Amino acid sequence: MLAIIGGSGLTQLANLKVTRRLAVRTPYGEPSGPLTFGEIAGKAIVFLARHGYGHTVPPHQVNYRANIWALHAQGVKAVVGVAAVGGIRADMRPGVIAVPDQIIDYTHGRASTFYSVEDRGVQHVDFTWPYEPVLRKRCLAAAQKTSVAMIDGGVYAATQGPRLETAAEINRLERDGADLVGMTGMPEAILAREIGLAYAAIAVVANHAAGRGGSAEAISMQSIAAILEEGMARVRTIIEELVVTHGG
Repeated sequence: MLAIIGGSGLTQLANLKVTRRLAVRTPYGEPSGPLTFGEIAGKAIVFLARHGYGHTVPPHQVNYRANIWALHAQGVKAVVGVAAVGGIRADMRPGVIAVPDQIIDYTHGRASTFYSVEDRGVQHVDFTWPYEPVLRKRCLAAAQKTSVAMIDGGVYAATQGPRLETAAEINRLERDGADLVGMTGMPEAILAREIGLAYAAIAVVANHAAGRGGSAEAISMQSIAAILEEGMARVRTIIEELVVTHGG
């Protein structure tokens, strides 16, 4: 079964026929909210709002372990994490949708592994390619079939939040090789890898990163909201096709 974790701008799936909601308890505490089970085009899917259904949980306080564990416990095999991001690379303009293929983690202080308890021992998990390649290809194929433009690849810089970055920090991220910047890509991706879930990300560029393009002087939150509304509508189209082709 496929799960969608929705970020800012995607707190629900309008095209989801809801069948039930389930509050799940985990060894790591409470997830961001109940899991929403339903169907799209007759295929089963699970949805979870990363920041809560009222968008009340900031990125640095999301219980990523509980979210991933809850999905795994309900039989989910693959997860697509949708997120709003800032664009660093020139072609990552507001409104662009991308499927990143690499990530750099700048977060700190987050519970970032399931292997932090003594009885599980030391584990070194391969993370060379952080996103599952088959699921990435399925996302790209779904976009192509629905005629939604999508960029294949990109390096996602995961920052701590909840504040946005300074122009100097974005310059540093660019020197490090980052193309996109967001606050929720980690530890979500590595936790999925540790627990055996295929994981891919769909990133919607909501704004130029600080000091770039229309954000040269400041980032307009009003313009972000309008761009996300339109971008997430296209993401829903991609997700519907992905669910159909994934097999539910």
